[in-house]
Amino acid sequence: MTKTTQTSKSYSTADIKKLEKAQVEINGSISSEILETFRTQALKNINNMVSVDGFRKGNIPENILVSKVGDMAILEEMAELALSKAYLDIIIDNKLDAIGKPTIGVTKLAKGNPLEFKITTAVIPELKLPDYKKIAQAEIKKNDPSELKVTEKDIEDSILRIRKSHASHEGHDHEKMTPEEHEKAVEAAMPEFTDAFVKTLGDFSDIPDFKNKLSDMIAENKRDQANEKTRIRIADAIAEKTEVELPEIMIESELNRTQAQFDADVQRMGVKMDDYLKHAKKSLEDLRKEWRPHSEKKAKLQLVLNEIARVEKIAPTTEEIEEEVNHIVEHYKDADREQAGTYAETVLTNEKVFQFLESSEK
Repeated sequence: MTKTTQTSKSYSTADIKKLEKAQVEINGSISSEILETFRTQALKNINNMVSVDGFRKGNIPENILVSKVGDMAILEEMAELALSKAYLDIIIDNKLDAIGKPTIGVTKLAKGNPLEFKITTAVIPELKLPDYKKIAQAEIKKNDPSELKVTEKDIEDSILRIRKSHASHEGHDHEKMTPEEHEKAVEAAMPEFTDAFVKTLGDFSDIPDFKNKLSDMIAENKRDQANEKTRIRIADAIAEKTEVELPEIMIESELNRTQAQFDADVQRMGVKMDDYLKHAKKSLEDLRKEWRPHSEKKAKLQLVLNEIARVEKIAPTTEEIEEEVNHIVEHYKDADREQAGTYAETVLTNEKVFQFLESSEK
């Protein structure tokens, strides 16, 4: 599809053509008259960058400046300024949801002639959503109530883990032990499960009181885990039935996030990334190839959640966003408030979308 726009203050024509992978190509022109309006600013910019003996930067007479840098350098600066303005106007005039940095190229530039250009940019893709409410209902119906039941084994296993975590390691050289020897030593050093022991763990009066409260905690964990599994199934099912062309920039953005998180995890283990890659016999490109399917899935899911939020008019309040931002900067002192605000809005919107999908079952 090609669309031609005329009569704008910063450009003369713009033909817009859709490309694959949610990109558009804009071929257009800027008249010599419009281009000329950027000459004053172009001269000022160059004046502040160029050094000429006998003159302070920014105070070089125009004729000397032109003789120093040449007409083409000034024309190129004019073109850069004109294209920056034209691009924004084209995006606004044509209601293009552009994302990322565009590729802007000059195809013709000559004094006294129109400036011709080609711009390629990614846009937020169009989505064809399935019946997401029906899909959510179907996935919720698959839930197994028995998974929420707390058994005696669950309680006994939790008690055993707690006792093991409080085992005394005094007098044992665990590094020289086999796994079997280590397990036996831990079991032998475990504290007895008594009323006195449970009182040391918190606000518990005796063993029955501890078991009751432990059962409640296990039940809550099971509910959280079941809820998370349900949400994953709902998200996967909706995303699978959604038609969309993912822009490469969104996939790359997810890959970069995954890489940053992986890098932080490796550093926390006290290992340098180069050393890790050498030990794993892999390159960073190898890892990014492995991460790509997951990154594509995440990018697609976020588009789906955004579109459901738009259609259903779901959004967090300003107060909710501000509260979440304050929580973030309280725990991460170096966090940028603007970036934290974008992150908070996304997280809160996603949560509200899932709550909406879960409530649609009722």
